[in-house]
Amino acid sequence: MATSKISIWEKVAYALGDAAAGGITWKIMSIAFPLFFTNVFGLSFGDAAALMLIARLFDVVTDPIMGSLADRTQSRWGTYRPWLIFGAIPYGLIFALLLYTPNFGPEADFAKRTYAYTLYLLMMVMYTMVNVPYGSLLGVMTDDDDQKNQFSSYRMVGAYAMGFLVMFIFPYLQKAVGGTEAHQYAVLGASFGLLAAIMTSACGLLTKERLKPIRAEKFSFKQFGDLFKNIPWVYVTLMGVCTNFFNGFRYAVAAYLIDYCLGGDIELGSLIINYTVLMAFGEVTCMIFGGVSPKFTEWIGSKRMAFVWSSVICCILSVIFFFIPQDPAYIWVIIVLVVLTSVGVGLYSPLLWSMYADVADYATEKYGTSSTGLIFSSGTMAQKFGGAVSGSLIALLLGVAGATMVKDEMGNESIDPASITESVKTMVWALFSLFPAVIALIMGILAYKFPLKK
Repeated sequence: MATSKISIWEKVAYALGDAAAGGITWKIMSIAFPLFFTNVFGLSFGDAAALMLIARLFDVVTDPIMGSLADRTQSRWGTYRPWLIFGAIPYGLIFALLLYTPNFGPEADFAKRTYAYTLYLLMMVMYTMVNVPYGSLLGVMTDDDDQKNQFSSYRMVGAYAMGFLVMFIFPYLQKAVGGTEAHQYAVLGASFGLLAAIMTSACGLLTKERLKPIRAEKFSFKQFGDLFKNIPWVYVTLMGVCTNFFNGFRYAVAAYLIDYCLGGDIELGSLIINYTVLMAFGEVTCMIFGGVSPKFTEWIGSKRMAFVWSSVICCILSVIFFFIPQDPAYIWVIIVLVVLTSVGVGLYSPLLWSMYADVADYATEKYGTSSTGLIFSSGTMAQKFGGAVSGSLIALLLGVAGATMVKDEMGNESIDPASITESVKTMVWALFSLFPAVIALIMGILAYKFPLKK
């Protein structure tokens, strides 16, 4: 049954889900958390690296379980929507608490670690409980391939539009809030947590599930084994890991790039260029080209080859970035390269989720029961795994390059400015350019070999 007549308002409502998850919570967690945990909360490089790695690798277990659980949900609100409707409030609340810095006093390293690890693990659980069903929702709203592409495109536009807004206004909101950095992050965490909760619940309430999954009512580990026999799933999951490695390196290191390589925030008249604003230029580009992605795919002829050419754009421009001088005088050249690289990101982002929907359809045809939630859970698992490993590698590689921590009289640790040598700066620059370039190359090769030729 084709479901081609779907209102634009439902597509906007669906976009609200990733505007909350990808545009608010995940964007702040990706770009602000490495700096927040080391410079504001007071964790060491090693603690911050371990926190992000352990907490997100925890999702390697929880994401598939959540996907399988969501597939078996039956309620008056449908299969996947109730998780958004009822998970929205705890999701926003825990995000707010994660950006709050309790005053534990001096010599309270254990209490800090306990608080950070507990809240971060809870946030990963809540993100999984909301975002896995959200992604899976795409598989039951329509069986029309063109409509799936449109829903996926709206999703990416919503995520990048909100991401642009959040990152662009973040430094101005910090100034407006005033006080210490810890106070600023706490207030902004509460505000953005509330907004994310409202948008998530609206997404659940204003969308429709038109297709009824063919359920495997009894839980079986055979479904997990079938995943690894599903060759298209293996390819798209590896592609998902690569996309999030690519984004993870760039977003997580952006703050260090501005602070260490360019000497701090750059003021151009009334415009403040800090790490959030720098990446906001990329977000608005991703928003525009995420909307263009369906037409680009139609022009190229297939999702697979559209993904390949998007990866080529990201690879070439990332290599070029490495050769820009580390000088604030070149800030507009840096911005232009960020924007141009984001063209590729904007084009491939909707394609990935549409390809997950294709893989879910393929699995239903091959095995006779729906595993939509389980398959889409691998998408969020890839997102978290890529972000976890890239964030942890950044902290570890900066330490290897020579960056060290110092402790103040209250026991809070921060980066020692004296340790920011040329080797540390070069490492930061490479983490923003050469490391992502290699990932983009691998991503393009995987896309070229992707078995489903839609």
